[in-house]
Order: sequence, then C-alpha cells, then structure tokens
Amino acid sequence: MSTRWCLRCLLREFDEQAYVKTLKERIERTPARERTDPAAYDARLEVCRACDRLERGTCLACGCYVELRAASKRGRCPYGKW
Repeated sequence: MSTRWCLRCLLREFDEQAYVKTLKERIERTPARERTDPAAYDARLEVCRACDRLERGTCLACGCYVELRAASKRGRCPYGKW
C-alpha cells in the first residue's frame, strides 16, 4: 500500500495525530546509516523552532516537514542554518 501525501490540504482538514504517526513511522523506517544522530537532530529542530518560517511542522521556505529533513544526514536547511 502506498502512502498518499497531502499536497493541498487546508489547516481545518489537518489531522495532527495522523501526521505525527506518519512522521514517526517514516523516521523509524529510515536506515540508521542515513539518520542524523539524536543530539544533532535535536539541535536542528531547535534552530527550526526559532525560525520565523516554521508553520505547523512545515518549513515555509521550502515546504518540507522539518522533522523529516532534520532526521536525514543529507538534510539541509534552505537558509544554511544547519
């Protein structure tokens, strides 16, 4: 079964519980060799939390889900903050 990602949902249609569940599953399925270590992951998220371009877990600069991008060793902030 494939996962359908919401590309044009409205905030009133946003299912926060499903989002968090899907997010955790995607991070857990990422091979350990490709995942950011926990300390770096937390540091990245703190930078994102302080950024004015963060909206409900989404980076308004690039449209990514910040937790997913921060969890990947290859992930980069579009503004070079991490």
